Amino acid sequence: MQNCAKTRFWRLNIMEKPIVLVIMDGVGKGDGGSGDAVAVAKTPTLDMLLETCPHTYLKAHGTAVGLPSDEDMGNSEVGHNALGCGQVYSQGAKLVGESIENGALYASETWKDLVANALTGKAMHFLGLLSDGNVHSNIHHLIALLRQAHAEGVKKAYCHILLDGRDVPATSALEYVEMLEKVLTELSTDGCDYAIASGGGRMQITMDRYEANWAMVEKGWRTHVQGQGRMFASAREAIETYRAEIGCIDQDLPAFVIARNGEPVAKIANGDSVILFNFRGDRAQEISLAFDRKDFDKFDRGDYTGVKFAGMLQYDGDLNIPEHYLVQPPVITNTLTEVLCKAGIHEYALSETQKYGHVTYFWNGNRSGKVDENLEVYEEVPSDVIPFEQAPAMKSKEITEKMVANMASKKFQFLRCNYPNGDMVGHTGVMEAVVYAMECVDNGLKAILEAADKYGYTVLITADHGNADQMTETKKGKTSVRTAHSLNPVPFIIYDKDHDWVIKDGHYGLANVAPTIVKMMGLEAPACWEASMI
Repeated sequence: MQNCAKTRFWRLNIMEKPIVLVIMDGVGKGDGGSGDAVAVAKTPTLDMLLETCPHTYLKAHGTAVGLPSDEDMGNSEVGHNALGCGQVYSQGAKLVGESIENGALYASETWKDLVANALTGKAMHFLGLLSDGNVHSNIHHLIALLRQAHAEGVKKAYCHILLDGRDVPATSALEYVEMLEKVLTELSTDGCDYAIASGGGRMQITMDRYEANWAMVEKGWRTHVQGQGRMFASAREAIETYRAEIGCIDQDLPAFVIARNGEPVAKIANGDSVILFNFRGDRAQEISLAFDRKDFDKFDRGDYTGVKFAGMLQYDGDLNIPEHYLVQPPVITNTLTEVLCKAGIHEYALSETQKYGHVTYFWNGNRSGKVDENLEVYEEVPSDVIPFEQAPAMKSKEITEKMVANMASKKFQFLRCNYPNGDMVGHTGVMEAVVYAMECVDNGLKAILEAADKYGYTVLITADHGNADQMTETKKGKTSVRTAHSLNPVPFIIYDKDHDWVIKDGHYGLANVAPTIVKMMGLEAPACWEASMI
């Protein structure tokens, strides 16, 4: 690396044009059929880019983003880590799986403290998303923790299950409940009580993110901690009853409490041990704060005085959320932002609330705050608290206007933004809304390209993973709505009216984007990075 002063002079003489990176969240390359909302939508700008500009497709799932296997779908967190860091780290499920397999999790002081507390007669509670989607959690991690707790003598263990239907098939909850119930029955011997205590759909309770809807978290608190809610004899009865009454998919199932003799099986009581077994951070932070913070004031916690609480991971290291956790997170260094700040390059990052953390915290390698306050500007457009299918444009218009204005200002040499529409609306499963969402993103692209021509920018267009590109799936001859991310590759497009960039032949992933940006700027990439595509 050059020193800052020398690098700045070098950059100004070699960097031909400032760069804008547009991340179309959840937009992959589908099969072009009726379930591919990207293809169904009228997207003349994106069509033009793919017809006339240098482009390739990037792997955005599995091993390319640090997940255990190529059967694991990518997500926005690991996707933005890879985009912003130029490297591949063990992530999420893979990181936790390794810690369970090698025993490091059980050797941690946090695990030992939780178990020791339970051995005094307190209950041990496991809260999290019940599926094998490997995006937020994995049921096999939960089962491993339950078996280890039992082996170490824990007598009372209760599961508070959040139903998925988003990272896995939309109505698959009973498969996971049956798998869990089988294990709990096996462990409920010799005076042990292992059972499901409460639950509900992930989009109804507990798993809000970015403080968009604290009422969701409060509803989860009332369910898991206070045992408030409609009571059922079993999780199966709750799921089947709600499906029959309101016809909802798993993520939208209302809260439920499991009862015995008219009373909740178990509430999370003061002094108990509690593990949030989700490994993904965004939808784990708010409920963690509710358990962890003495000065918590987002809602009334009643007579709560505290529990022994731990997350599977630490969901925000700089903000210490939570204070205790089971698995050490990857330490990501040599990020793109670090490289650009050393070179004296001014940066601008923008999205609405739903993806603001992705273009800042996750982009910077799970780091809160800025690398250099003098060189970076972050801007958040507040998201509406409304079902995404009811407002599929989301804040695309506002994001576009702010991007164009900041391009016109010529204050920044690197600007990045995220349009959340393809992902957030894609998760609703409402095809018409997703098609409209894609058309809104395309309108935004058009305005950004016009500004690039007017003010002299190179524009790079990509995505963090697929979603809108696969809105249906067919299994055993039956086609159903798909609400999960896809395993499809995502586009990487270079738009530049003044330079004929050539993308080298090869197989690339999201981690190849940062090296490509640095190469365009005439800067030196860290030796640990992946290769540039140009």
